[in-house]
Amino acid sequence: MTGFHHTPVLLDESVEYLVTNKSGNYFEGTLGFGGHTKQILKSLTKKGSITATDVDKEAFGFCKNEFANDSRVRLYNFNFSLVDVIAKIESVEFFDGIFADLGVSSYQLDISAAGFAYSTNTYLDLRLNKTLKKTAADFINELDEKEIADIIFQYGEEKNSRKIAKKICEKRKQEAIRTTGELKQIIAELTPERYLTKTLSRVFQALRIYVNDELEVLKQFLSNSLKTLHKGGRLVLISYHSLEDRIVKEFFRFESLDCICPKGAPICTCGKIPSLKILTQKPVVPSVQEIKINNRARSAKLRAAEKL
Repeated sequence: MTGFHHTPVLLDESVEYLVTNKSGNYFEGTLGFGGHTKQILKSLTKKGSITATDVDKEAFGFCKNEFANDSRVRLYNFNFSLVDVIAKIESVEFFDGIFADLGVSSYQLDISAAGFAYSTNTYLDLRLNKTLKKTAADFINELDEKEIADIIFQYGEEKNSRKIAKKICEKRKQEAIRTTGELKQIIAELTPERYLTKTLSRVFQALRIYVNDELEVLKQFLSNSLKTLHKGGRLVLISYHSLEDRIVKEFFRFESLDCICPKGAPICTCGKIPSLKILTQKPVVPSVQEIKINNRARSAKLRAAEKL
């Protein structure tokens, strides 16, 4: 990992929305290699603290060393959906702000052994947490054609999902599909050259989301975050594709409503009490300048809300 570099996305904007109490307790659900963590720490006094977690052992190990001399930092090799459990371990009743950058790090994308990048031929893994029992290769060799097609369509929004799933099932009858290169070749045989990169991105994204159960984990994180967020505290998330952004947007919207009665109801009988105030009616996106510096930031969307 010598010389490794990762550029955090929407760095200043994240801290601006997140930090309201410079001596408060903060939670970061996606530690990564500590880019956002460092910036948050710059905004805190010596009394402030940040509790952060990541399931990636490489990232966790790097940050354990990186922040070893800062007593304000507490690190956990846990899934971020366990924010409520971590709060209890830390004896923190409520956090003053909770942050998560839902993107896969540049390191994970670039290191061939992780299997996230289709540009290099390696084992088709796609697990963010290597303790998970099944890899992407296991799933595409075990699931039936309809299940594979549904995954590619639902999580990758790929219109040719059925053709791709059919081809995968035909190929695996001859020999098990085990590498990124083998899967890439299958997709390339069905896809015109000009659409290949986007199709590959969609298929690999779909498999990664499925393998890691990312959308359900995100829903659990949002729910548990609300339980552990201080009144006036901020919940700030950066997402990179429409499925994640939709979940965050709909969660914020529902929690900000003061009534969920059917339209046309003469009086409100639902008793709904809003728990969030939305701070970003439209998502905050990277500037043209930031995208020029870091092209991987181009699809990022930041949403923020405040606990009522």
